[in-house]
Order: sequence, then C-alpha cells, then structure tokens
Amino acid sequence: MTSSDAVAAEPEFLSRLTDEERAALMAAGRRHRSAPGSYLLIEGTQSGVVYVVLAGHVKVFCSTDDGAEVVLAVMGADALLGEFAAIDERPRSASVAALGPVEVLAVPVAAFTRFLWAYPRVPLLLMRMLIGRLREADRRQVEFGSHDVAGRVALRLVELAERFGEPGDGGVRINVAFTQDELAGWVGASREAVVKALRILRSRGYVETQRKTMLIRDLPGLRLRAGID
Repeated sequence: MTSSDAVAAEPEFLSRLTDEERAALMAAGRRHRSAPGSYLLIEGTQSGVVYVVLAGHVKVFCSTDDGAEVVLAVMGADALLGEFAAIDERPRSASVAALGPVEVLAVPVAAFTRFLWAYPRVPLLLMRMLIGRLREADRRQVEFGSHDVAGRVALRLVELAERFGEPGDGGVRINVAFTQDELAGWVGASREAVVKALRILRSRGYVETQRKTMLIRDLPGLRLRAGID
C-alpha cells in the first residue's frame, strides 16, 4: 500500500449536512453525556435510537465466541452510529463504547426515518458513507496480508494522528484514551505482539507512549514505516 490517501478520513455525517438539515436533525433528538467505558450500542440487540457523536471518541467493535474483542473503527465528533439497524430493522451488528467522556445526540429511529424522508439528499449521503466503509473494510483485508504487526500498528497510529491528533510538545499528540488491548483488537494481533511493535516504533524515535496518550514525534517517518507515501 503506497497511496497517500491510505488513511485519509472522509468527513463525518453531521459535517456533511447543510445548516437546515443539521438544525432539523438536532431538533429531532436530545443530547446526553456518557461516561468512559459506557455502552451506547450492544451487538445483537434491538434499539430504537440512532446516535450522533457531538464530542469525544467511541470505539466500534465485535466480540468473538471466546470473548476477544475485534475493534472495527474509532470514531469522533460528527459520526453517525446505529444507522444500519435503523435502516434494515435488524439487530445491532456491532457494539459501541465510549473512549473517555462522550456527548451524543440520541435520535429515535422513527424521527430519524422522518428526517430522511424530509431531506432526500441525506439518503444519498448515507449511501456514499456506507460505500466508503465497504472500501475501508476491503483495504483492511489487504493490510493483513501485506503488513507485519509493526506496520499495521503504524497505520493505525497515523490514522489516529491525522484524524484526531493535536499539535504540541514537538509532535502530534493523540489524546484518544486507547489501551494496548484495544489497539491489539484493532490490528488483529496479540497484546504481546503490539507491545513489541510499539517498542520498535519507540526505538526508531517515531512515538512516545504514555498512559492513555501518545505523542507522535516523527509523523513522516511513521507514515513511511506504515507504507504510506
């Protein structure tokens, strides 16, 4: 993988809406806050709510039969959650939990459906988002076959830095409260393998790791290690 847009993030749902569409959606729901670690959605359950993340970060994940956690995505402000089940009326395909304090807009499915009917441009936006996620899933499959663990960890750290990072301290700080176990579930490796990969990246001067935060010292070098031009 050598494309410069390998980890480029498309705008999230709320930021794609016009002022009128955004106001209508906000009026259809109610705000509430979730504590770190709390579940917004639970895999396999039915729910009558669609969420929009207003502040903070969440992880989207599935659980395997042996209890392991497979992280599918990390999402931040403006992200839409639970739209699959709202559209096809089937049980949730994944769980969503808060990574740190999170503020969300909770929109009842019936109100969200009325919103889609009232603004015909929005279903097309949803379709484009879903296609983007399918492309992303395909890209991740390629990553597993073409990158070692350190390369996959580097890819995910570049993604976090470029989507959520904040300049400072001589680098880019990632303040997403992400554990090594969660990172392992995201790259499809054991925790031990991820610890070893982080040790390698630290030794090259790419990153500094601290408790629930990380400083990317050399983003160009990290991109190179990830195989991104």
